[in-house]
Amino acid sequence: MSHTDNPTRGTTTATPARARTTGLVVAAIGIVIFNVAPFIAWVSTTDEGTERTEVTGYETDSLIPFIAYLGIGLLLSMIYATRRASRGQHRGLSLVSMAVALAAVLQCLVFAIDSMGGLERGYDLDIQAGVFVGLVGAIVWSVGSGLLAKEVEGDDRLDDDRGTVRAH
Repeated sequence: MSHTDNPTRGTTTATPARARTTGLVVAAIGIVIFNVAPFIAWVSTTDEGTERTEVTGYETDSLIPFIAYLGIGLLLSMIYATRRASRGQHRGLSLVSMAVALAAVLQCLVFAIDSMGGLERGYDLDIQAGVFVGLVGAIVWSVGSGLLAKEVEGDDRLDDDRGTVRAH
């Protein structure tokens, strides 16, 4: 039975409120930026007696490309949810995306403070641009996921024909 067929609701035409895709677009931009970061140098070695060697994110830590690929998977899942979910998003998925993005932010911040792997390899490492590209991407990704998560999802709310939101 549709909302308009229910005699106790009157004749107001109600359509489910749909999540705006602004957050999804912002998250997508952040995920793309974060996926570029592993191709850029994250650290360089500055040991005495050796040449300066720049090392990309792929070569530095396997978690960097893993998080980037996880972001692509989450993005594709969120896009799928916008097509399939009645209100245009799955809040749980948006929150998982935000959690992964926040973990990526923390990973980049910690990496900028003290690059991982330097102690075990015995290298004196200097931070390079890839860390900061990854940090920017992760921040944009987390903001976008947060914007999407705050949108209507399975909330028990409807828009009436005048555009006002009402509980039912």
